[in-house]
Amino acid sequence: MCGRFTDTKVDPGLVAARFGVAESAVPGETLGRFNICPTEDVLAITDAREPKALRWGLIPPWARKLRAGPEPINARSEDAKGKRLFAPLVAEAGHRCLVVADGWYEWLRPEHPKGDRIPFRYTVDGGEQFAFAGLWDSNRVGDARIASVTILTTGANAVCAAVHDRMPCVLEGPEAEAAWLSGDVDADAALELLAPLADARTTAAPANPSVNRAGVEGPELIVPPPHAEPAQLRLV
Repeated sequence: MCGRFTDTKVDPGLVAARFGVAESAVPGETLGRFNICPTEDVLAITDAREPKALRWGLIPPWARKLRAGPEPINARSEDAKGKRLFAPLVAEAGHRCLVVADGWYEWLRPEHPKGDRIPFRYTVDGGEQFAFAGLWDSNRVGDARIASVTILTTGANAVCAAVHDRMPCVLEGPEAEAAWLSGDVDADAALELLAPLADARTTAAPANPSVNRAGVEGPELIVPPPHAEPAQLRLV
């Protein structure tokens, strides 16, 4: 599962260089984020290498108003072809996208039933930007047309499995990202790209418990408070 993530870089030039998009087209409000939450706008890149701000939580085409029913923030990659909402989006490259990030959070259950969950932030290649595999759509809801997105998930690698049995689908790199967006790649081949990321590329570190609250922002969220005792994370 992926319920919160980060995109802490503030320079749109980094996005442009890494993902081959126009720097001037990168929505600035999607950058410099330390606690991206469902229903907020996230930075996504479509098959035309066009950066977009998309609402996180896929709005079904049959929705008549927001939050009247499920708006999934995640979709299991193994099940996507069999789900009415996701199957047509996987099949058409124009509805696949890259969701730009540089980390995501998961929470370790406390040993004591009344204890607070301990947040961990996961990064890739020492904190570099990467792309989640996403599915997006644009639908009319009431008087507005809203573009929204869901992030695909897969089984956890050994680093992530210590906290959660699922992890977001992090595409391996530029070649896999290009294939995910390619109209020459059918649904089956696209889904084959969504294996768990290699353990060696994944790092977990304790984060600040303040990230548990939606709406809280700031660089202090990605590190534990100075007085906190080190959290023990057993890798399996």
